Amino acid sequence: MDKYYLGGDVSKGYCDFVIIDQEKKIIEKNFQLDDTHAGHTELKRILSNLLLHKKNSVIYAGVESTGGYENNWYKMLYDLKKELNVSTARLNPFGIYHSSQADLKKNKTDKSSALNVAEYLISYPAKVEYNREYYYESLRRMWKHILILKKHKVGLMGQLESLVYVANPDIMAYWKEKMPEWVLSVLCKYPTSKDLATVRASTLSKIPYLTKEKAELLIKAARNTVASLVDDSMSFLIKSLANEILISRKNIDAQMSYLQKECDIPEVELLMSFCGIGLYSAVGFMLLIGKIDRFSSAKTLASFFGVHPIYKESGDGIGGIRMSKQGRAEARWLLFMVAKSAIVHNTYIKQLYYEYQEKGKSKMSSLGIIMHKITRIIYGMLKSGTEYEPQIDQKNREESKRNKPLRTVKNIKRRFQSIDEKAPISRRQTNKRKEQEPSQNGVTIKHGIEHPAQDNYSMEEKQVPIFK
Repeated sequence: MDKYYLGGDVSKGYCDFVIIDQEKKIIEKNFQLDDTHAGHTELKRILSNLLLHKKNSVIYAGVESTGGYENNWYKMLYDLKKELNVSTARLNPFGIYHSSQADLKKNKTDKSSALNVAEYLISYPAKVEYNREYYYESLRRMWKHILILKKHKVGLMGQLESLVYVANPDIMAYWKEKMPEWVLSVLCKYPTSKDLATVRASTLSKIPYLTKEKAELLIKAARNTVASLVDDSMSFLIKSLANEILISRKNIDAQMSYLQKECDIPEVELLMSFCGIGLYSAVGFMLLIGKIDRFSSAKTLASFFGVHPIYKESGDGIGGIRMSKQGRAEARWLLFMVAKSAIVHNTYIKQLYYEYQEKGKSKMSSLGIIMHKITRIIYGMLKSGTEYEPQIDQKNREESKRNKPLRTVKNIKRRFQSIDEKAPISRRQTNKRKEQEPSQNGVTIKHGIEHPAQDNYSMEEKQVPIFK
């Protein structure tokens, strides 16, 4: 069976294509089609003619992810598999970019980018997932939109706070953490201290959740205020911001209610059994994760979130372990907020958080470890379909400690040659080797008792090269 590869570089409104064979020879030179019905029909015709002349052939198509502009092309090619022998994949541009860099391709055009996509399908078949069904795509976009609205609302509240501080500072005593709705209602009607000082307590107390006693205190404070800006312009600006925040809150609540209704799946309730994951977080996790079956292990889910640890050491450089932060940024942000909530409200997670600090970890490092821990807990809950139980994680930790093999400090990298003091190495490497010298005797410490490490290599074996 002959295999052909279609690479597509998507731009806004159009896409550049190229078709190559298994030997990376161009079968159909670069051509450009618009993202319209006519363009999609023409692409279908081109692929149909190719398969008609090449019997028993298959076409592997790939489009680079471009923030949503590729969706129309992907759906068209995905639906085409019902009629033609076509498999389609959506590709990560990060991998394609580094693949082209490894091939020393310096020029970057739409034409060359389409060829890079097609060649990537050939070079890295194990990394390509064809005909993947994307769950909750529309709801995922709504969730992201709600996230944008929330960030916008926070910005508006920060701006409002700076204005109220100079126009009506006494009312700020009533929103230490979260701004109550009755405060916004007061600011919509009486934005400055000058406006608030002239109103009657009986009139002010008609605002819901504002008692007459509290209204009297507000009026009294407004008459003895230290506010410095109480003119009409400031009054108009505060009114506008307060109204906008109220509308934004109602809009977010309405969209969250719709999102909860449409994403009413058992997995959401399952995730909410973990103390620290609320409705918004549970829905967000499911929309980002989709089906848990597409992750082979908890490690792959941690890589998707970008919370897996990585270690880098090369030559004389100083190595270190840190969080990779190479996964989904919005997923990692959500996980960060859940971890912060869990170390306050979840007894078991809170205990682990302080245990890591007692071992010498900083607060942020401990929080990063907790994020990784919560990722594994989420994977376990979704994979097994069981609610959160801290005893399960405690049992797994104990079994991991018991099954952990006795670690020897012997440097197996130097098994074919002992450290040579005459080697032309740098000063930093010399210091590193001095630190390693105590470990070269192959002694293992267990429960305070010294045990000689087992040497798996005899002297005869050490003199034999690895490769024959």
